Amino acid sequence: MLAATSRLVLKAVQPALARSSSSLATPRNYSIASSSSQTTVLDFEKHCEESLHRITDYLDTFPEWLDCSSEFDVNFAMGVITAKISPEVGTYVINKQSPNLQIWLSSPISGPKRYDLRDKKWVYSHDNVSLDQLLTEEFRSIFKTEKIDFSEHI
Repeated sequence: MLAATSRLVLKAVQPALARSSSSLATPRNYSIASSSSQTTVLDFEKHCEESLHRITDYLDTFPEWLDCSSEFDVNFAMGVITAKISPEVGTYVINKQSPNLQIWLSSPISGPKRYDLRDKKWVYSHDNVSLDQLLTEEFRSIFKTEKIDFSEHI
């Protein structure tokens, strides 16, 4: 019974596959980012480490001057920042992706993004918004203050 059903499905699908086989065989080229190829691995490693340390240091100051949750916690280890803001907001993860020459962000507000180094700024190629701009906007919204500014801390 199963074999007969499979033959019927194949007969029904075969004409569609024949029509689209040329498009299925079309080679596609993918790029991680055109600007990344202009960044040397050494430049990336240096700038990335500095940026991640500066972000961590800035986030570590938040409990001193902002009304943070008792569960607010920031950790940086092995190229990964984990910043738990609160149970209501969630956790930010910012990490180095050396093979792609990128910084990856997972935001509880805006979701995942991949940042390339362009002119010493980490920029998301889909909307050209820099990492410092996005973090500033989101953290200002979370803490309801205009005092937060990541531009000097990345």
